[in-house]
Amino acid sequence: MIKINNMELHLEEEKEDLVRKTAKMLKISEEEIREIRIVKESVDARKEPLKFVYSILVRTEREQEVLRKARHRNVSFYEEKEPEKVVPGSEKLGVRPVVVGLGPSGLFTALKLAEEGYRPLVIERGQEIEKRDRAVDLFMEKGILDPSSNIQFGEGGAGAYSDGKLTTRIKDIRVREVLEKLMEAGAPEEISFQAKPHVGTDLLKDVVKNIRERIIALGGEVRFETKLEDIEVKNGKVVSITANKEKIPCEVLVLALGHSARDTYDMLFDRGFTMIAKSMAVGVRVENLQWRINESQYGSVHLNPKLKAAEYSLTAKAKDARGVYSFCMCPGGLVVPASSEEGMLAVNGMSYHARDGRNANSAVVVSVTPTDYGPHPLDGIRFQRALETRAFQMGGGNYHAPVQKVEDFLEGRMSTSFGEVLPTYMPGVKFADLGALFPSAITEALKTGLTEFDRKIKGFTGHGAIMTGVETRTSSPVRIVRDESLQSAQVRGVYPAGEGAGYAGGIISSAVDGLKIAEAVISKYQPLDI
Repeated sequence: MIKINNMELHLEEEKEDLVRKTAKMLKISEEEIREIRIVKESVDARKEPLKFVYSILVRTEREQEVLRKARHRNVSFYEEKEPEKVVPGSEKLGVRPVVVGLGPSGLFTALKLAEEGYRPLVIERGQEIEKRDRAVDLFMEKGILDPSSNIQFGEGGAGAYSDGKLTTRIKDIRVREVLEKLMEAGAPEEISFQAKPHVGTDLLKDVVKNIRERIIALGGEVRFETKLEDIEVKNGKVVSITANKEKIPCEVLVLALGHSARDTYDMLFDRGFTMIAKSMAVGVRVENLQWRINESQYGSVHLNPKLKAAEYSLTAKAKDARGVYSFCMCPGGLVVPASSEEGMLAVNGMSYHARDGRNANSAVVVSVTPTDYGPHPLDGIRFQRALETRAFQMGGGNYHAPVQKVEDFLEGRMSTSFGEVLPTYMPGVKFADLGALFPSAITEALKTGLTEFDRKIKGFTGHGAIMTGVETRTSSPVRIVRDESLQSAQVRGVYPAGEGAGYAGGIISSAVDGLKIAEAVISKYQPLDI
């Protein structure tokens, strides 16, 4: 095929105009174009007039002749790379592989294994998506937390109750496989070409359920409300696990833990697994009116119906060189309760597919390292828990979240009323001094970052913008060490996977890591014949 980069359409033009512009650039007739496929669509609002920018693939007759005739810097030959087929190994499995966790990593590990004939057993401490929905609704409406099934735990993992962002910086060829599997399960086709694709919480729930049903249809088994309690090791190899007090024989164990599986980290440390403390980030959620973000990003055409809710990505450096940055920006979204332990409060953001809510929200977080909380592998978790406990108390001890207007935070005064931005967090909020929530270095870094962000997006800290605490679950504070075979450095047969194990960040990279783990298992063992 022929690839064309930087093809532009203005707001008054339609996608159908791509055919006309393609024919003109390639110096052929429109009738000679057999197929046009969009591979990337983005918005360029850096200067007026705003425009959509595309990368497209074109199929024509006589492609080499067309290429020679076109002679344009944005036109090139394109040959799609195919992923290498994984050849099954020779070792026999006596029992089926066990996958712990049904977030993106576990989901795609299990799907790949099921498709290749390995019939995995998947255990997930939380509930299936239908029951999980009810548990989350109960928490949001009445502040009644189910520690086993919430926005962190349950089918789909933490990503199921987020914006469903599929943006990633990795260039792995497996990204295409992940997107294809998501689309097969019901995700919209636009995720294959949008520069910043997302599914949305509402659609993602059905996508996750459909993948689970495919795993089962291919011979796999999924057990919900089933928690990994122990791992038995003999002669350096895993031989069984205990889940819900049941001993389950096991030769291959994939630890696709979420980054909130704190009790499981404790158990793994006690069992001698090598783990290291990892850097992470903590901060708050900041809410602005979405139309103001649209105006700041799109300018005078921000009301044009062709434009989707605008996003932003902001970074700054504090005086002590800490990074301050926006994270998991949710256009038209909600701030949601992300607690998973009694007496602790954490928040996150989510959007539905339409992204049509009144507010925009994003985490604004500060980088922290083991220097801030200690070298022990579990010190990062203790640091998170301390912040979440303090936030719980500041909110009144009933899972109401502490909030403050950003301008009041910057001036060091308590808020007493809201401005034009009203909080979306449920079950409720309480005014608090968020400057007292963090160690002073983090508070000062947040102030520096927010002040800089206001220079980049005028009014970001004004107009009644509010901040809600505390955001702590940005990434895993722990890495479970694995070797080149992707197995635990200490225990053969155990494969730490995904974000919770410290090897990914976000839905796509976690899913890709899950595929890598599945391939490692496949290349070592024969498909099951039991």
